[in-house]
Amino acid sequence: MRKVEIYTDGACKGNPGAGGYGAVLVYAGHEKEFSGGEAMTTNNRMELMGAIAALSALKEPCEVTLTSDSKYLVDAVTKKWVYGWRAKGWKKSDGKQALNIDLWERLLELLEVHTVTFNWIKGHAGHPYNERCDALAVKEAEKFSV
Repeated sequence: MRKVEIYTDGACKGNPGAGGYGAVLVYAGHEKEFSGGEAMTTNNRMELMGAIAALSALKEPCEVTLTSDSKYLVDAVTKKWVYGWRAKGWKKSDGKQALNIDLWERLLELLEVHTVTFNWIKGHAGHPYNERCDALAVKEAEKFSV
């Protein structure tokens, strides 16, 4: 399998509000950027979209290291919360409905194709790819800001 690095970030102007995501895919010394946004969304949705956009771009199964500053994204997968939510009909341990089910379903489908290792890093701490993803996300969110 090809080894790929993915870095992602999401941003929101208000929460909910105008939002954007950014991702950078790194493979064999080449980089590809992904970004997008929505007029009315949440930061967590944009964090998920960054991962979905980059993973969706892979044309064959890959071994991926995905780095994000989103505890929501990283913890939900690495601590297996999202699998529990799905198994319980998308209910959390407190009995409340899980949020962003549509995006979690898309992400889980991609995780069945690719071997993904999730890494959390502190945001806004000078990591070059995290800063770049943040800039992409903020730029997209600004397109939808009034």
